[in-house]
Amino acid sequence: GGHQERGRRAGTENTASIVGLGVACELALQHMEFENTQVKAMRDRLERGIIEQVPHSFITGDLNNRLPNTTDIAFEYIEGEAILMLLNKAGIAASSGSACTSGSLEPSHVMRAMDIPYTAAHGTIRFSFSRYNSMSEVDEVLKVMPDIVAALRKLSPYWDSINNAPVADPEQAFQPTYA
Repeated sequence: GGHQERGRRAGTENTASIVGLGVACELALQHMEFENTQVKAMRDRLERGIIEQVPHSFITGDLNNRLPNTTDIAFEYIEGEAILMLLNKAGIAASSGSACTSGSLEPSHVMRAMDIPYTAAHGTIRFSFSRYNSMSEVDEVLKVMPDIVAALRKLSPYWDSINNAPVADPEQAFQPTYA
């Protein structure tokens, strides 16, 4: 690098990006109160509604120390990718897992480190909210999610559709070996 950077690197500062980051920080600060109240209320309403309506579902992660705009919900005995396809068909955007594990047949190493049961590690869905979302959108997810999960569980070899419960000892069926 040249002397202008004290020998550390060549080139000049990316002034446009520095200004852009400053503007982004100002906008984030301007909307922080809304994010911490209204957006959080949407997330909490979605979580309560799903947990109340969908058996064998649970919130992953720390319930007290987390972002107000994001939730990750695990649905046991079904695949997250199948949930996403049906959500997409209903016009609802969400995500499953992380980009670093997309295409892998094994559950996310993060889910495994969090001790998420294998029966749920493949069935986690992440919902993200912003100030551009509304409670009516949350209500739409709550309207379609129970039917999506029920339809997929009917197809699962680990779900007893007659009794609407997991098959006897489903944990035995989930004995993966990791490479």
